[in-house]
Amino acid sequence: MNRFNSHKNNRSRSIVLNGLFVASLLFLAACTKTGESSSEYIDNIEPADVLYNQGLANLDAGDRKEARDKFEAIDKQHPYSEYSRKSLLMLTFMSYRSGQYGDSVSTGKRYVSLYPGSDDAAYAQYLVGMSYFRQIPDVTRDQNITAQAYTAMKAVTDNYPESEYVEDAKAKMRVSFDQIAGKQMLVGRYYQERREFLAAVNRFRTVVEDFQTTRHVEEALARLTESYYALGLVSEAQTATAILGLNFPDSQWYKDSYKLLQTGGLEPREDENSWLSKLFSTSRISKT
Repeated sequence: MNRFNSHKNNRSRSIVLNGLFVASLLFLAACTKTGESSSEYIDNIEPADVLYNQGLANLDAGDRKEARDKFEAIDKQHPYSEYSRKSLLMLTFMSYRSGQYGDSVSTGKRYVSLYPGSDDAAYAQYLVGMSYFRQIPDVTRDQNITAQAYTAMKAVTDNYPESEYVEDAKAKMRVSFDQIAGKQMLVGRYYQERREFLAAVNRFRTVVEDFQTTRHVEEALARLTESYYALGLVSEAQTATAILGLNFPDSQWYKDSYKLLQTGGLEPREDENSWLSKLFSTSRISKT
C-alpha cells in the first residue's frame, strides 16, 4: 500500500515538473519569436510615474502620438496602478479633443466601469456624452446617436448630481431631446404631405405624448388638428385646437387651427373622452 502511494506521488511530481518544463519552453519560444528575451522584457518595463510624466510632457509639447504611446504603455504594464487610472482618463480626453469620438466613448465607458466612485468619474462620463453630442447628425438622418447623447448626459445628472458638469449636461439633454422630437415632426409632415394622415397622426401624437417640453409640441397640436380634420375626426380636431389655445393662446399655430375649424362651421371644444383630454387632465402643458 505504501509502495503504491509512493509511486502515485512520484507520478504526480513528474506531471507537475513536465508541466513547468512545457510552460518554460512556451515562454522562451514566445520571447524568441518576438526577438526579445525574458530579461529584456523586464528591462523594458518603465516605472508608471515616469511614463505618466513623460506622457504629460509630450502632450504639453504637442506630440500627441508619443503622449498616447506613454499612456497606453502604463495601461499595459501597470494595469492596476493609480497611474493606470489617470492615464485612462487622459486617453479619453485626448481622443475627444482630437475628434476620435469612438475611442473617447470606449475609454470613457471603461473608466466609469472600473472607477465609478472616483473623483474624475463624472468628467469621464461627461466626455462620453460630449463625444456622442459632437456627432449628432442633421435632423433628416437617423437619430440613434442623438438618443445615445441624451442617455449619456442623463447618466451625468443621475449619477453625479453634485458635479460641475450637471448644468451643461442638462442643456445638452434639452438639445438632444428637441432634435429627436424634430425628427418625429419631420416624418409626420412627410406623411401629411402624402395624405397618409393616420401615419402622420401617430408621429404627431408621439411628440405630444413624449416630448411635451420641446418647442415642437405647439406645432404638433396644430398638425393633429389638420390631420384629424382631414380624416373627418372632427371631435379630435376640436379637442387638439382647444388644448392648443389653452396653452398657446397667442400662437400663430392656434390662429391657423382656429380658422381651419371655422371653415367647417366649427369651434374649439374639448372632448373629455379624447386621449388628448386624458393626457392633459390638468389642462396645461408642462413648459420646462
